Amino acid sequence: MIPTLSNPVRPGQAFRPLAVLSALSLALVLTACNKQDDGKTAGQQLDSAIAKTEEAAAQAKAKAASEMASAGTAMKNATQSAEASGKDMAAKAGEKIDDLTITTTVTAGLAKDPDLSALKINVDTRNGAVTLNGSAPTEAAREKATSLAKAVKGVNSVDNKLVIKAAS
Repeated sequence: MIPTLSNPVRPGQAFRPLAVLSALSLALVLTACNKQDDGKTAGQQLDSAIAKTEEAAAQAKAKAASEMASAGTAMKNATQSAEASGKDMAAKAGEKIDDLTITTTVTAGLAKDPDLSALKINVDTRNGAVTLNGSAPTEAAREKATSLAKAVKGVNSVDNKLVIKAAS
């Protein structure tokens, strides 16, 4: 029926054909989605769909938990590696500082000694092992340099390479 001035459309009447068309479309779509009629009622089909959804959710939860555990393990390993690396670097830095302290202390001790102070003695320290290079005026002065170096805290060994040169 076409609305005119003498025959106006009543509320809801214009949408009736649209509602019927929508209902038919919905029925066709549902029929197409449910091609297999396995004898289940709509309630049984709904229960089956809910069970499948719950199973998929449980699998997703298990996968997420597994991935979180893997991520936690990876984070723990990375933390331990960083901690070990930091300790190793601190130990190496401590060795360098200790070697520098030993070198400075040995050099200061040699400078205080009247027999050795005027001489150029190169002091090198590596991992607590002191090497003395340069010259000494006498064998006694050479041995005194070794004794002074051995007396410094942290010195493990002394390699005295001083050569004896009489003062001119």
